[in-house]
Amino acid sequence: MQLIFDGHNDVLLRLWEHAREGADPVAEFLGGTNLGHIDVPRARKGGLAGGFCAMFIPPEEDYPARVVDENGHYNIPMVGPREHRAALRIALEMTDIADRLEQAGGIAICRTTDDIRAAMTQGRFAAVLHIEGCEPIAEDLRNLEALYARGLRSLGPVWSRHNRFGHGVPFAYPSSPDTGPGLTAAGVALVKECDRLGLMIDLAHITERGFWDVARESTQPLVATHSNAHALTPISRNLTDRQLDAIRERKGIAGLNYATTMLRADGLENPDTPLADMVRHIDHLVERMGIDCVALGSDFDGATIPAAIGDAAGNQAIVGALRAAGYGEDDLAKLCRENWLRLLKTVWREA
Repeated sequence: MQLIFDGHNDVLLRLWEHAREGADPVAEFLGGTNLGHIDVPRARKGGLAGGFCAMFIPPEEDYPARVVDENGHYNIPMVGPREHRAALRIALEMTDIADRLEQAGGIAICRTTDDIRAAMTQGRFAAVLHIEGCEPIAEDLRNLEALYARGLRSLGPVWSRHNRFGHGVPFAYPSSPDTGPGLTAAGVALVKECDRLGLMIDLAHITERGFWDVARESTQPLVATHSNAHALTPISRNLTDRQLDAIRERKGIAGLNYATTMLRADGLENPDTPLADMVRHIDHLVERMGIDCVALGSDFDGATIPAAIGDAAGNQAIVGALRAAGYGEDDLAKLCRENWLRLLKTVWREA
């Protein structure tokens, strides 16, 4: 079994939502459930040893439904950002849940790559705290160091909605990722402060112009934790070959997103999506960037994924499909975990 360190999941969002309904997040995560995609029993069964755990602030209003027209096209209207104080409260509540999970022995909140490797050896879920969409961060960045002290080690300036730091891409098919402006002045300041602190910057949801803004303003490797190849699935969330080339040049990473809308040629949300679609995206990413710049970024608990995987327990299915496609064990180790650990060692400025 290849242990997997994954580029993106939304398990903290799921646990936070269920806690609001009266559930115990520790019991749900440690004891197992049939809800969502990740808990300790299913993670262990599927070799999911850890990953970036997103603190995503859900929209205040209901998110519009996906409406597919007669040509198979869609463009989901964007919602507005959350107000800062409410967003910060939610992010801190999710951080509190992560702390409770750590105290109960279910996860280890990792701040270094040594922490990640130690957690894997101990059989604890190696969690890296990540903010997806920076509404919880004050425009003057006054609370960023406090969040860093709580364990934050990665952030994406925007989700697929605009905020004070920049502009996100909509969920649209077919569509270029060049859908609007990029970083704001506050976003440029955020990027520079992330470089100073050693916080990883995630470009998964930002517009193409925002991608190039970060490439210009940051000295760090370029990273899209859960995005696929636009050349194969022309949804706005995927990366163009030119973006992939830039990631390669900066020795960054693109993590394969398991979301069926980002894998299928038709861009549809359909769990009846073959593993072959995942393999063809990996093949394209590897051909374009090289094996060292490709990893996994499942989007567990945040997307509809192929039924052939189902949840974290089925994670070895993609490993088996890649093995059958000719990837050797050394390359699989890179795709499953070692590339992420190499990149984090660089971004976190470890010796």
